[in-house]
Amino acid sequence: MIKVIHYGLGPIGCAMARLVAQRNNLQIVGAVDIDPNKIGKDLGEVAGLSKNIGVIVKSSLDEVLQSTDAEIVVHTTASYFDLFKNQILDIVSKKLNVVSTAEELSFPWHHHATEATEIDKAAQENGVSVLATGINPGFLLDSLPLNITALSQKVDRIDLRRAQNASTRRGPFQKKIGAGMSVEEFEAAMASGRMGHVGLPESMAMIFSAFNKKLVEYKEKIEPVVAKERITTDFFDVSIGECVGLHQSAEGIDEDGNVFCNMTFLAYLGNPEDCDTLQIFGTPNLKVTLEGTNGDIGTVAITINAIKRVVAAPAGLITMKDMPLVYCG
Repeated sequence: MIKVIHYGLGPIGCAMARLVAQRNNLQIVGAVDIDPNKIGKDLGEVAGLSKNIGVIVKSSLDEVLQSTDAEIVVHTTASYFDLFKNQILDIVSKKLNVVSTAEELSFPWHHHATEATEIDKAAQENGVSVLATGINPGFLLDSLPLNITALSQKVDRIDLRRAQNASTRRGPFQKKIGAGMSVEEFEAAMASGRMGHVGLPESMAMIFSAFNKKLVEYKEKIEPVVAKERITTDFFDVSIGECVGLHQSAEGIDEDGNVFCNMTFLAYLGNPEDCDTLQIFGTPNLKVTLEGTNGDIGTVAITINAIKRVVAAPAGLITMKDMPLVYCG
């Protein structure tokens, strides 16, 4: 039985707790959140379980560890290094393993090398492992296509496309892709650096690293998708001319000046295209299309399914590229 602490109880964090509660090999022993409306309540109530489970939400990890020990922390708080780095270092300093949904932590060696080195060193010194994963980054546009290339004798180029009908996603995701914004508001949010899907640079760096290629240049373009008719979801009522989502694309250019990998992320309310297409060009050419890959369900599943692998992994900052096969259970 692996003892688990949940750190961050937003919609995804609560969904993580609900899944862990169903697993016979996992035991929830603690929960942390900064929301005063959640602190002091039973995690069963906060996470939407059918009953109280005797785990009270605390305001800090130190408070949780006063009454219990644990083996791993499920970390679901923020996407960006400046927001989560100190949290990860604090968890590691207490000799706890970490599985996180922090996108910039999924493969940070290219874009955040200094921070990655600091976390890796701390994890090794404390004898624990740290992994960030999710549906993407962590699977669909990086580790899955890498696994598909096991069937390849030669790989010349990789093209990856994720298209989603964002109408079925949770409110924070719809907000993150710009739903309900004017085009001017969208562009201003883009300029702030806190807009769009986080993780494409990390997925690109993982793929280049796997092929021992130098990522000489990373090019990214993000454009708003504008409503041609009024569209309503549980969270937004979008008028004609307002944004319903985004079209994000990226190119990874190698040392020979060639585009080795293309990535497309197309997410907007009412998108009729709702599938993932992975193409490997080489010997042979391969094409895989997936349907039904719900981003929230998939992120929760792969994070919890990775727990036993993370606990057993060598100490340090690890990535999905280096992990043994993760599967359900």
